[in-house]
Amino acid sequence: MLFPIQTTTRTLIDLSGTWNFLLPEKGQVVDPNKKLPNSITMAVPASFNDQITESKLRDYAGDIWYEKNLLIPQTLEGQRLVLRFGSVSHTAKVYFNGKLIVEHIGGFTPFEVELDQSLMQENNDLKVCVSSILDSSTLPNAVHIKNDEEEKVLPLFDFFNYSGIHRPVKLYSTPHTYVKDIVVKYNVEGKTTTIEPDVSVIGNYEELELELYDEEDTLLLQTTSNQMTLEDTRFWAPLDAYLYKLKVKVKDEQGIIIDAYTEDFGIRTFKIENDQFLINDKPFYFQGFGKHEDFPVLGKGMNEAAYNYDFNLMKWMGANSLRTAHYPYAEEFMRMADRAGIVVIDEVPGVGLFSRFNPDVSKNQGAAGNTWEIVESFDNHKKVIEELIERDKNHACVVMWAVGNEPAAHQDGAREYFEPLINLARELDWNDRPVIIPNIVNATPDTDLLADLVDVICLNRYYGWYIDHGNLDAAKVHLKEEIEKWREKYPDKPIMFTEFGVDTIQGLRSIHDIPYTEEYQVNFFKAQFEVIDQLPYFIGEHIWNFADFETLPFIRRIDGNKKGVFTRERKPKMIAHSLKDRWTSTDHFGMK
Repeated sequence: MLFPIQTTTRTLIDLSGTWNFLLPEKGQVVDPNKKLPNSITMAVPASFNDQITESKLRDYAGDIWYEKNLLIPQTLEGQRLVLRFGSVSHTAKVYFNGKLIVEHIGGFTPFEVELDQSLMQENNDLKVCVSSILDSSTLPNAVHIKNDEEEKVLPLFDFFNYSGIHRPVKLYSTPHTYVKDIVVKYNVEGKTTTIEPDVSVIGNYEELELELYDEEDTLLLQTTSNQMTLEDTRFWAPLDAYLYKLKVKVKDEQGIIIDAYTEDFGIRTFKIENDQFLINDKPFYFQGFGKHEDFPVLGKGMNEAAYNYDFNLMKWMGANSLRTAHYPYAEEFMRMADRAGIVVIDEVPGVGLFSRFNPDVSKNQGAAGNTWEIVESFDNHKKVIEELIERDKNHACVVMWAVGNEPAAHQDGAREYFEPLINLARELDWNDRPVIIPNIVNATPDTDLLADLVDVICLNRYYGWYIDHGNLDAAKVHLKEEIEKWREKYPDKPIMFTEFGVDTIQGLRSIHDIPYTEEYQVNFFKAQFEVIDQLPYFIGEHIWNFADFETLPFIRRIDGNKKGVFTRERKPKMIAHSLKDRWTSTDHFGMK
């Protein structure tokens, strides 16, 4: 699926802005053929939850409705018109002039539909019915409670269940003969790159022309074959991004361009060898963050200004990478990562696959029930892997796929569930990116059933917080003991942190090692670094979390998760400066 852009043959209309919005009363039936009754204004893209002031509505579970009047310019008459949603959380039913035209399950990947010309009117009514319901069949996984008194969702994951139209809604046109998709395949030998793109075209045409441009828009190569040889390649590298442009032109018998599309892409290599992760044959050490799409008022709504500031904060600290925890981020975010040179572990929303999960992992050991006898999410899990790789296949920034996060990997059935999904990710990706599943501490080296299937052992560990709370000396001992057990069992796999951190209240200070203080956060990471810096097979440290984020409130989550290096509003805690000193001065395997 191509990202929608305006070209010489395509028109793009952004439908962001204010929409009519209805949160139905109990028992209210909405007729898609009629105007929404008693609607209010809601901004798109953004979560609905933080734009309203009534507490009971903020936590509403069920269907909500959006409505927009859609005028289609006469200049687009005779063109193929496509309505595209960047994401709708979590289930969408789209109505055009009262007719259901598309449905989509999954809140973090795009979907689109070609509009039927026979349905079009002078004033077109666009409605979207959005469901915030999650259950045992969805990703993320949750418990859905519905009875005569209430309907609610109990998340099996540690972030707020925001809902709404979270990413841009766009109308774009193409000719009826058009470029449907481009897969930019290439092979690197030294500094010579052979580019062999797979271009899918729908309709009749005479000739397909490919043009390669550099970052200065200088034409480098032009061909009507599907192979181009680029000498003296300029590689995309961490914090040193370089993007080429592949322009595809579809021509008729007279040589007139029917359709044109330009795909930006970077060229880079990677491999795992001798306990190191190599990018362009140079050792790379992951230093950065787990993150969330989460910002005041916006919730999980796409905002490029917020994205840009986050990237600048990461670069200020010397961070070179991140994980899209715990779901695919917006395409606009991924395009910015390509441009910024930020390395990305791209994750599907395979979170919550742990029966009776508790964010306080020390309480999960006695969790009742076998997860894999309860969950029904396999088909949706397969679908979202397909959709993610289809969407992000050409992004140079993506170097690994995370097909889940903290599943009950120690319970019988975990392997039967995940092995075909891991195989699917490998089959779909021409670039052979490594596949990972960040591991929860409950799945120990002795009980885990998945680690042999993945390429890197990725640990989410909280020694000194959930385990050995407040005791950093004990935390260091137990962390080292566990890592060494993983190494002994899997001597050929590198290891990294995909999560580690502690809740910290900005402004809470002490000369003592008291949990929740800014000093304790600094000393916690010092202790962790003392351990991992002794381990040559350790290839990365992703802090949990980049910024504080909203969660369902309970005793461990007062005003959200406070493990951020920054507050939710992006104010730095003390640890931000400590990490900046480490990441801008310490040389890990040759990577600053």
